[in-house]
Amino acid sequence: MSIALLERIGRFTSTYLVVWVLLGSALALYAPSAFVPIGDYISPLLGVVMLGMGLTLTLEDFRRIAERPRDVFVGAAAQWTVMPLLAYALVAGLGVPWELGIGLVLVGAAPGGTASNVMTYLGRGDVALSVTITSVTSVAAPIVMPAWIVVLAGESITVTFAAMASEIVLIVLLPIVAGLGLRYLLERTAPSVARVGLSVFPAISALTIVVIVAAIVALNVGEIRAASAIVVLAVVVHNGLGLVGGYGVGSLAGMPAERSRACAFEVGLQNSGLAAALAVAFFDPLAALIPALFSVWHNVSGSVLATLFTRVDDTDARRYEPTVAND
Repeated sequence: MSIALLERIGRFTSTYLVVWVLLGSALALYAPSAFVPIGDYISPLLGVVMLGMGLTLTLEDFRRIAERPRDVFVGAAAQWTVMPLLAYALVAGLGVPWELGIGLVLVGAAPGGTASNVMTYLGRGDVALSVTITSVTSVAAPIVMPAWIVVLAGESITVTFAAMASEIVLIVLLPIVAGLGLRYLLERTAPSVARVGLSVFPAISALTIVVIVAAIVALNVGEIRAASAIVVLAVVVHNGLGLVGGYGVGSLAGMPAERSRACAFEVGLQNSGLAAALAVAFFDPLAALIPALFSVWHNVSGSVLATLFTRVDDTDARRYEPTVAND
């Protein structure tokens, strides 16, 4: 099998991620018993996804932080503040029960995920900026995420900052560093192996995300089927306001359209798999309901917005195409 074919398979799998997520979720709803045992492996599976993200990064990506600190800071700061505060406001304003609401807070406090990078690419945004912001928020997650949980949940939880930070280091930070180091080593000792790995891993990461979402759905199949309109509304509004808020922050900061698009996806699309893993590890499987719904919904909304962006570009391109006069 040629590397070019592997690359096409990887692109195809990533491009249609929303389709695979919906299919996996539907299968989990239909036959949950087949996916429930996977629930015990959500954390290591998420580590595989983070390893894949690490493989996509190079030292040059991190140099962009020094070259473009303002845009990175604006995007990361928006991601760190908009979504956690929106989550808390929605839980309080809509009266979502706290055992469910903590899941929305976890989603809000989570860093950006691989979906934001994929959707930025599909929506013709600034992928380099997206990857850099995702890297920064993921590396900072062991500090930022537990801090928000402690601040917003207060005495309502018994989770310690150190315990959650340690879990995030194991699930997120170490796999990303391992992926970065592995790519650096392979590119210098076995470039062909490195290229094969980079070609295959997008498909592996996409399918792993599908498996994680399916397991979360299976663990909460009863609650999902009986999910109230308030819970669904909270997920949709949280995601929608995050996308709009991210784009608005980028625009107000004077970023060009492609960078504002990256900010929109970075703020609106969260690492809901991490939120679900922490919900199961530190709270109750019921707390993973909203992350499960978010995992499905943000892939749908992200795909729709990416398609909208590309159509706007195509319309503008046609509008400004030079016309050829016929003699």
